[in-house]
Amino acid sequence: MVAKVSPAASDNKTMFEIYRESDYNRAFHFVFFTDLDEHNRGKEIARAAAGETVFHGFVADERKDAARAEIEAIVDELNAMDEDTAGMPEADIRRRLGQFLVP
Repeated sequence: MVAKVSPAASDNKTMFEIYRESDYNRAFHFVFFTDLDEHNRGKEIARAAAGETVFHGFVADERKDAARAEIEAIVDELNAMDEDTAGMPEADIRRRLGQFLVP
C-alpha cells in the first residue's frame, strides 16, 4: 500500500537555494522560492537558475525566520572569502542548517 502525502504537509515547508552568480561578480545569494510574489518570481528564479547551486533544500515554516538568519550568515561568510577560493563543504552547511531542514 502506498501512503498518500497530505497537501497540507507540503505547505509547511519552504524551498530555498544558496547559489553563486556565474558572471564576473561571482557573488553568493540565496532565495526562498515559495516567498516570491508574481512581481519578482521570474527574475529571481532566472537568476538562481543561471547561477551555480551551492546548497538547496526545504526548511520548516515554523522555523523559517531563524533559518533565513542562518542562511544569510552563511552567504555573508561566503561573500567575505577570497573570490577564487570561496566555498564551504556541503556537510558544513547541512550541519549548520540541520535544525531547520525538512525532507
